[in-house]
Amino acid sequence: MGSHDYQLGDHMTLKQLADALSHGFTPIVEVESMDGIYTVRLHHRNGVSQLSDADGRTRTFLGTGEIRDLLGDIGLTHGVLTWSDQCGDEMIGVPGHAMTPDEMLAHGTRIAFR
Repeated sequence: MGSHDYQLGDHMTLKQLADALSHGFTPIVEVESMDGIYTVRLHHRNGVSQLSDADGRTRTFLGTGEIRDLLGDIGLTHGVLTWSDQCGDEMIGVPGHAMTPDEMLAHGTRIAFR
């Protein structure tokens, strides 16, 4: 991870991400699917930053193609696709436990951006 990750907050714009990458930032990129809506999280030494717009709102996507193009164009090559769906069915009493963020990354699917 590069020397600029100490400046990163909870939210990061695409422009900030591109600048950080040009200074050696190397995040673990997570593309999280939540019932067909996708968000991008950047895992780094000091925590996790959500890809956001200029107003600080989390960017959402309806598919992975736009994410692939945006992140590939700024030099990222791959990430991990995770999902945040229900883990049990309360209607029939099937218990479940939510996966931790580390479990989601470990069991996600590797995806390419280029």
